[in-house]
Amino acid sequence: MLRKQTLILFVVIGLHGLLNLPAVAGSGSDVPEYIALVTAYDPEIDALIAALEDVEGHRWTGDQQIVGVHFKTGEIHGKPILVFATQMSIANAAMSMQVAFSHFNVSQVLYAGIAGGVNPELEKGDVVVVERWFYHDESAYFNPEPSKPGEYIVADYFKNSSWYYEENRPDDPHLPHYENFGMIFPDDVLIVRQGEDDPEPVSYFSATPSLLRVAESVAERAEFDFDLAVGGNAVTGSVFVDNAEYREWLRRVWKAEVTEMESAAVGQVCTINEIPWVIIRAVSDLAGGQEGKNEENLFDGIASANAAKVLLAMLEAM
Repeated sequence: MLRKQTLILFVVIGLHGLLNLPAVAGSGSDVPEYIALVTAYDPEIDALIAALEDVEGHRWTGDQQIVGVHFKTGEIHGKPILVFATQMSIANAAMSMQVAFSHFNVSQVLYAGIAGGVNPELEKGDVVVVERWFYHDESAYFNPEPSKPGEYIVADYFKNSSWYYEENRPDDPHLPHYENFGMIFPDDVLIVRQGEDDPEPVSYFSATPSLLRVAESVAERAEFDFDLAVGGNAVTGSVFVDNAEYREWLRRVWKAEVTEMESAAVGQVCTINEIPWVIIRAVSDLAGGQEGKNEENLFDGIASANAAKVLLAMLEAM
């Protein structure tokens, strides 16, 4: 009952907020179709704006704030662009993306930023343009079974609604083989698509194939001073991961290349709104795979700049 009441309250608050937003941008031949160039936080947006302003012929055309999100409009390579930062975390990313879609005519999304490396072959500064994004912290926390060390008292609802049992597993080679991390039992996220009434469980969100092909073309011809890979899996959660055992679990369960805090939410909102999207992530740290203290703060600027370079190369190739 508490879960249902919380959901209803969230929906009511969310609708109240949307109904009190400024007017939605119009449509028609006089309204630009923007390519949204998006990041999460200051080092990323600073690197992106600096890279854009280095391009000859770029220009800014507008600057406004809507419910706390700062939007800049402009033009580069003859293409209208919408530039903004969602701020960190799943909640901020989802809200900011929906605000953008509700107020601007967005044709596609290129999101760029930093991430923690999960694949042990990745080094700081390397960039990945990931195909599939999963949530790693969509989960249930269960009590241990006192009489059975290492086992947990799993609620019936979870057994019946998740892939806790492998026989419930759909036929999809990209689905994770879920396993718990101690008391943490991962699960799918539920979404409701336009025109449907019932929520459906979804394990991952796939970037738009045409934009992945653009990334592949950039990887084939561009010369960077870092490695660029396209494809594979990655994970999102409202967690800064800096733990070697948890990192190994992310790699084992999801075959994750990187982990970060926004991308699956961005992919979810883009998918629901049927807007093409792709995510570019540069490795700033090793998510707990390092010896000693995490040094993300020393490499976030370099990684942000690398992600921005790939974004600009893709934008030019589009």
